[in-house]
Amino acid sequence: MRSIPAVALALGMLLTISACAPRTTRAVASFTPLGDNTVAGGATFTERDGKTTIRVEARAIAPGQHGVHVHAVGDCSAADGSSAGSHFNPDGGAHGHGSHGNHRQHHGHSGDLGNLEADAGGAGVLLIETDSLTVADGPRSVVGRSIVIHANGDDLTTQPGGGSGDRIGCGVIRRE
Repeated sequence: MRSIPAVALALGMLLTISACAPRTTRAVASFTPLGDNTVAGGATFTERDGKTTIRVEARAIAPGQHGVHVHAVGDCSAADGSSAGSHFNPDGGAHGHGSHGNHRQHHGHSGDLGNLEADAGGAGVLLIETDSLTVADGPRSVVGRSIVIHANGDDLTTQPGGGSGDRIGCGVIRRE
């Protein structure tokens, strides 16, 4: 028979290990085609140790570049995607992209994810890591917002939206 102090010690060690283990939180979204588009796919947001990895997959889109953005409102009900609002931009920064330092240093629109390159078969993947977006609750959380894929590439400079054209797919981001 184990003594109460030994059980308490074991439980305390387990709780300490759990508290020190890296926390991983995850959110997902599935694209709904907008207008006459047929886009399929979605995005996963995985936060661990202060970094969020974002993986966007799209199928059934035109070959070439397509701007991808987190938008401020988690609503994809409008046929043109306008219900998703503007880019998620908690700092009020100028449009840009992580390759310009935005995602690493919290400047620019946090929602600017850059471009997904679709191959000749109409499929592509965009993978980035950022510390300017979170899955956990807070002012930088993507949960309850939307992710939008656009008809054209984001030029990463045109204000405020990157000149990426019509919204062709939209998905509401939900914690998994």
